[in-house]
Amino acid sequence: MPDNSTRIDLVRSFGPLAKSVDIGMNGPVSVDYSGDAPTVSGRDLHAALQIGTKYADWFKRMCGYGFIEGIDFTTCFSNLGSEMHGGQNKVDHQLTINMAKELCMIQRSDIGRQVRQYFLQVEAAWNSPKALMVRALQVANNQLALLTQQNAELTSTVAVQNQQIAEMRPKASYYDLVLNCKDLISTSAIAKDYGRSAVWMNRWLHEKGIQFKQGDIWILYQKYADKGYTSTKTHSYCGTDGKQHTRVHTYWTQKGRLFIYELMKADGILPLIEQTDEGGGDDA
Repeated sequence: MPDNSTRIDLVRSFGPLAKSVDIGMNGPVSVDYSGDAPTVSGRDLHAALQIGTKYADWFKRMCGYGFIEGIDFTTCFSNLGSEMHGGQNKVDHQLTINMAKELCMIQRSDIGRQVRQYFLQVEAAWNSPKALMVRALQVANNQLALLTQQNAELTSTVAVQNQQIAEMRPKASYYDLVLNCKDLISTSAIAKDYGRSAVWMNRWLHEKGIQFKQGDIWILYQKYADKGYTSTKTHSYCGTDGKQHTRVHTYWTQKGRLFIYELMKADGILPLIEQTDEGGGDDA
């Protein structure tokens, strides 16, 4: 009869489940609970059953009963230690509990019956409601950990993509807007960019010493007159007297528009498009 004082190391082989499920037995064969289902070493079972023939010959004969590799057992190697056969690895097999029970029956011995009863208890404990619940919780926890990791990776990926999109997307600035426009522009249109009126803009430019008023037209001081900031155009119109008259209008070139932009920016006055960005307002 095998030595039943050999204690299965539940905490080591059964993992967290061993702490929650009390198998409540000593066993002649160590059970491995590291996989999806408990298994036992073929060599350990061979020793427990006190088989007289060599393990390799016995196992080959047992496979003649129809056991299938990959279903009933898997091939592995066990190191027998330096004191036996020079410490080389020997072929071993991890057997399902069902196969182990059948091998015990095939032996037709008292030892075989006793070891089979032990495997029946192991199987009952493994399939108990409490054990099933613990394993289900372990699967759920593993799934949650995987989803948490995937979510973290996805969040990181999205953050990188957003950064790349921001880097590729040109910033909408007043300067870019001006560069994309080649036409002459009126003082009223420039003032509207700042949410101001033409009257306010002309007065501000006058206070800055940029222009003065001559009759009905604003003219740049000589210091700025030859910079290419403005262009005057003569327009014809029909007066109330029914006659054709002409009027001169001053328009700003895009160079002049940028000149105003830099002047006003130095005074802390920004166009509406940049007030939104730098003022922390809605980007929409």
